[in-house]
Amino acid sequence: MRFATIAALALMFMVHAPSIAADGEEQRVDQIFAPYDKADSPGCVLGAIRDGRFVYRKAHGTANLELGVPLSPESVFDMGSISKQFTAAAVVMAAEQGYLSLDDSIRKYIPELPDYRQPITLRHMLHHISGFRDQSSLLVISGRNLDVHSTDELIDLVARQKALNFNPGSEWSYSNTNYFLLAEVVKRATKKSLAQFAAEHIFQPLGMAHTRFHDDHTVVVPGRVSAYGPGTDGHFFVNWSTNPDWVGDRGLMSNVDDLLLWDRNFYENRLGKGTLLTEMLAPATLKSGKRVNYALGLILGTYRGLPTVHHEGDVLGYHTSVLRFPEQRFTVVCLCNVSAGALSLASRVADVFLEKDLRSSSVASQPANTAAGLDALSLVGDYVDIRDHSLWSFTASGADLSVRASLGRAALRPAGGNRFVGPGGLIATFVHSDDAMKATIDRDDQTLFTGARIEQVHPSESALAAYVGSYKSEELDAIYRLSIDNGSLMLRVNWNPLVKLTPTVLDEFDGEHMILVFRRNAQRRVSGIRVFARGDRVRDLTFEKVS
Repeated sequence: MRFATIAALALMFMVHAPSIAADGEEQRVDQIFAPYDKADSPGCVLGAIRDGRFVYRKAHGTANLELGVPLSPESVFDMGSISKQFTAAAVVMAAEQGYLSLDDSIRKYIPELPDYRQPITLRHMLHHISGFRDQSSLLVISGRNLDVHSTDELIDLVARQKALNFNPGSEWSYSNTNYFLLAEVVKRATKKSLAQFAAEHIFQPLGMAHTRFHDDHTVVVPGRVSAYGPGTDGHFFVNWSTNPDWVGDRGLMSNVDDLLLWDRNFYENRLGKGTLLTEMLAPATLKSGKRVNYALGLILGTYRGLPTVHHEGDVLGYHTSVLRFPEQRFTVVCLCNVSAGALSLASRVADVFLEKDLRSSSVASQPANTAAGLDALSLVGDYVDIRDHSLWSFTASGADLSVRASLGRAALRPAGGNRFVGPGGLIATFVHSDDAMKATIDRDDQTLFTGARIEQVHPSESALAAYVGSYKSEELDAIYRLSIDNGSLMLRVNWNPLVKLTPTVLDEFDGEHMILVFRRNAQRRVSGIRVFARGDRVRDLTFEKVS
């Protein structure tokens, strides 16, 4: 017992060892988080890891504003989509133990899903190349919130989808459905829930005592922090809608101390039979032969010239990021209980600790796009993506651009030629062809947007009358009701408040969470709607007009 106590204390010292940041580094990181370091603000816990030890481990801000409880390094957060890498690890380890194969069809385990005439494998799903429509987006566009939904309810929702976004293996598109279904595969294959299987094969062997998949919203999680959204006048509102019971794509609870132990395993490879890291770090390859930088719950990218392995989490007030630089054996873990842009903060921390290794990020001195006859002002306008009909808007401020889309706003600075660059590796490229200005937005070798500039239409009230009526989707079990109010087309989804629709091009409208593309029959009368969810996560979902 005495030996065990000494060993436990030794382990605790290793995890909680005092900061060994160089002179000035700690103060510079403190300054990054200074806006949150006050009693009336939620904030972030930051852990910077070098060679398996913390060089910075601090909390900034408040865990619970109602009770005045400060954040601490022991605080537990909902990790959002960082959960996916742990789900992927569980699937790989279940395969090692012979419960399943990564190349099995999903219908081997969940036969109630439709036969789409092309097999969807677990590997397709791990890489987000399955074509499954995103379940969270389906809930939102059906007028339901993201609160408590049972696994059976969600499987039924996915099973009602008559089509995929694309043929399996032909494209990459992020879909939470993949990892939600993988959690159910683990349960049906191993006869243990994902929470049980991960605890036995990942969390306990690594000593991650504060980490769990939270699959029962009635269970108290010790140390869990509240999540907040930005309110008005500098205030915040608490977001209580953070208790869905499903896991896999989300639902992991953890803290910076446990994520240190997880980070160590990427160098020590202690789990399972040795195949885990090889599988998890292998990028996807499409049928075309194109490589996709999404591995298994991990994104393989670069930051200022250095290779990175990272993922973000963003769920109802929690923003999280784990940003790893494997060649430098350096990782930044940033966990926030407010919409703080955790990846951007983590990148700024990397700027401090890896200052000598990173390439210069300054583009201010680079020439504007005069060589190509383009300047920021000539690029201003609204652009529509031909894939999902989404609208991206560009505005100018001097030589710089700002892009606004459903996923937020980003500043872009000229980088020479016809390119602009933004945070997180965003690259915007502009080309004038076919009598139209076209824009492409890429990040980490993935195309986020490809669209042409449009001239927005302004239909009259009599023209809007053609769209008025009720439309039903069997796939969503939802009804859209369209009406006119004060010269604008309005949408009501089930019992939700009215949403004003903004016309973009002929027969297309931009809504709060979706794009509506109206269909016309042979008599040119409106007969239905094709709905596209924000972020290219649901394509071409059909509503039929009803009397």
